[in-house]
Amino acid sequence: MSWRLRIRHVTGFAYPGPVLASYNEARLTPMTLPSQTTLFSQVEAAPAATTYRYHDYWGTLVTCFDLQRPHQQLKVTASSLVETGHPTPAKETLDWTELRGAADRHIELLSASARTHVDEEPAAEVAPLVGTAHPADAALAVAAWVRDAVAYVPGSTGVQTSAQEAWNLRKGVCQDIAHLTLGLLRGLGIPARYVSGYLHPHMEAEIGATVAGQSHAWVEWWCGDWTGYDPTNGVPVGPRHVVVARGRDYDDVPPLKGVYHGPPSTELGVTVELTRLT
Repeated sequence: MSWRLRIRHVTGFAYPGPVLASYNEARLTPMTLPSQTTLFSQVEAAPAATTYRYHDYWGTLVTCFDLQRPHQQLKVTASSLVETGHPTPAKETLDWTELRGAADRHIELLSASARTHVDEEPAAEVAPLVGTAHPADAALAVAAWVRDAVAYVPGSTGVQTSAQEAWNLRKGVCQDIAHLTLGLLRGLGIPARYVSGYLHPHMEAEIGATVAGQSHAWVEWWCGDWTGYDPTNGVPVGPRHVVVARGRDYDDVPPLKGVYHGPPSTELGVTVELTRLT
């Protein structure tokens, strides 16, 4: 069953004094994929600015704009209409020997980053779970283990928290759970990437009702085909998930980032509204 979702995402920054110039990138446009079609998308800035778009290295659509006049607030509003469905199940799954033979194709998604690096302790705890399991089954086992080992606690960590720090705390948010899952999968030799987007909070969403949502993060691993999985909720990716950006970790997919000339900024706040239309 497919869903049609209307999404409104508002974010930005406030400044205690005038900012003379700023240069910004927004990753707020949902992708069009075999299981997802973006019917409409618009990114607007206030103060008004001319925007241009490009696809980055990982295939994410980036909206860029700059402001060359004094301003004390930057507000970015992204509006989208998206149809989602169930991804096609993986057609091919490789064994460990075949997976190692394909490592060169995915070397960037097998390498640990500062955000996804984990030490020997969690890796050693995962190893017995994997045993002689097929890579695809091992990936599911890793995701389930992370969900059990790290409690989802909103506000318990910050945007700069690493996978190892979340493991030490045994708690985190979806970003941390995704990073820890990535670090362990890559350590096993399974290519894996970070995915950011949205998740409708209700499995049986009421048609026409607008609900408060938030940005969400999950993972995709490759064992011959890409498989999306949400380790925070312990479910495969489905119609409630909307893919916006992909990369090695959060650093490749921030919804809004930039540089500016002016005093230190504070977040304006983030609001996400999701409406299921069909």
